[in-house]
Amino acid sequence: MSDQDEAAIVRTLNLYALAMDTQRWDLFDKVFTPDVDADYADPAHWRDLESFKRDFAAYHAPFDSTQHVMMNHLVAVNGDVANSFVYGTWLLIKRGTKGGDHWQGTGWYDDVLVRTEGGWRIKKRTCRVLWWGGNPRVNVPEGADVSFDTSSKVLREEAAAGRVDFVTAAGGK
Repeated sequence: MSDQDEAAIVRTLNLYALAMDTQRWDLFDKVFTPDVDADYADPAHWRDLESFKRDFAAYHAPFDSTQHVMMNHLVAVNGDVANSFVYGTWLLIKRGTKGGDHWQGTGWYDDVLVRTEGGWRIKKRTCRVLWWGGNPRVNVPEGADVSFDTSSKVLREEAAAGRVDFVTAAGGK
């Protein structure tokens, strides 16, 4: 693995956060492949970039502001394929929401990337929420049911079950 590849992959992962917070969904073209498999836990699973962008735009439009942070970047490159693993935190703000203006959470992203003519792109993403807090009403349309799946995926259990690609790519058992 070259330092250049690792730096380019970390930049791609961080560009995702900027795209989210600026709501510049065209930047997703520089982050994901057109046939991306983006699994954010059922029923939030996309298998193409256009529907992924459309749905993320609709979901994020009501927020007054968001802040996404990617950290603890791990990268393993094998030729033109790479695996990455990062933790993420996010803060979603919708002013005037009954019960409080913010909802926040933490989770992890397990990605498979491919080298393209335009640079490294995420071809497969698994995202799992570890924790959330604040007002869940911020996270749903006004008047909607505020119940949603709040079960977290314990990383050690997911890795032991073989569901974390990076662990395998890094030589973990």
